[in-house]
Amino acid sequence: MSGKRKVSYFYDPDIGQFYYGQGHPMKPHRVAMAHSLVLQYGLHTQMEMFRPRRAEAEDMHQFHTEDYVSFLRTVTPDNVGAHQAALREYNMYEDCPVFSGLWEYCRISAGGSIAAAAQLNAGASDIAINWAGGLHHAKKFEASGFCYVNDIVLAILELLKYHSRVLYVDIDVHHGDGVEEAFLTTDRVMTLSFHKFGDGFFPGTGDVVNVGHGQGKYYALNVPLRDGITDETYQALFRPILAKVMEVYRPEAVVLQCGSDSLAGDRLGVFNLSSAGHAACVEYVRSLGVPLLLLGGGGYKIVNVSRCWAKETGVALGLDLPEALPPTEYYEYYAPAYQLTVPAKSEGFPNKNTPEHLQALQEQIMEHLRHIPAAPSVAFHERAPDTLGMDDLQATRGSSRSDGDGNWMMDGGLQGEHSWRDEALAHARPQMGMRPAPHAADVDVDAS
Repeated sequence: MSGKRKVSYFYDPDIGQFYYGQGHPMKPHRVAMAHSLVLQYGLHTQMEMFRPRRAEAEDMHQFHTEDYVSFLRTVTPDNVGAHQAALREYNMYEDCPVFSGLWEYCRISAGGSIAAAAQLNAGASDIAINWAGGLHHAKKFEASGFCYVNDIVLAILELLKYHSRVLYVDIDVHHGDGVEEAFLTTDRVMTLSFHKFGDGFFPGTGDVVNVGHGQGKYYALNVPLRDGITDETYQALFRPILAKVMEVYRPEAVVLQCGSDSLAGDRLGVFNLSSAGHAACVEYVRSLGVPLLLLGGGGYKIVNVSRCWAKETGVALGLDLPEALPPTEYYEYYAPAYQLTVPAKSEGFPNKNTPEHLQALQEQIMEHLRHIPAAPSVAFHERAPDTLGMDDLQATRGSSRSDGDGNWMMDGGLQGEHSWRDEALAHARPQMGMRPAPHAADVDVDAS
């Protein structure tokens, strides 16, 4: 990996404490596990690290309706019984339960993505990372697919204040329906989603013929794939399609949703990608040299998610990480191999994507792109006020940043005698420390 990039990394240490409920596949603790690997690989010394301020209701109103945001703020497990009609209205049951701390969870995810976008807007970084973001299913007025607030849409809206055209690329196994829907009628955002489609797979949208509407026609591109796609066949589509999109659309910023449920062995996924193949997508987008926002997304085998996002943090920095995992408080979860790479399945997982199917898909996408003028017009408009200023990224309203050694600074000083990073490093010793471990019943300990 060549070429130095200035990278900013956004993380709130409270993200690991949230719990969707017994048996629910979404585990926010995976972000804390990825962060632990980032620290132990020493990546914090190669980039700026920020604890961003949490998003306020007014920030979320940039996309979501006020009544929906108000409900997110007020509903709790204690009062949920009094809101049965609203739960149905906002789709907050089963896949999207009300859990303790839900509002703070939404604030953390959205705040990190908005702050990361603001960092790119200011030209302070080439790449910004928020692994707690990427919740691509949330709709303007309702929750969907484990997602409540669409941090991606909010981040793109922030980017549009300084960039005429933004490209959104989604490599989650599920269609990025919430983001596509939000920008379906504009040419200022192009959405490009690679995902499983058909056989009743959630969310059931994203066929190749779905291309947007009105001024946004042909600016929503979908690459519907079948079960078992491999690294080689995925890259055979991803690279030429993205290269053509860059040539035709010429985006000024790119948002890449790195959902890791497209990895082999995911609890809900049906693809057969290794983490090396997944990271190759990140490396290719990085090589394009456009301001880049990296976000998380799906991923339901936490030992795979954490390794994948740690590896891709290294990719953002242009580093090849050692294959042997460093000791962390979660080290035994990665038994028996204790290796960074999540391998593809070698047998029992046929690739149903035939060469003929893939060739037809590529031809259809290229045909859609032929309808797009080289430079979409952008009418002159007064730039909206910043949702988050650069001061918010540093020492105001509860924001903090690293001093270069991984210590979090606030108002010019350390938070107490030692930072939360020091405590995280201490967790590599036998005791578990302050951060809660995942509930035992919910941990996939097979790292193969």
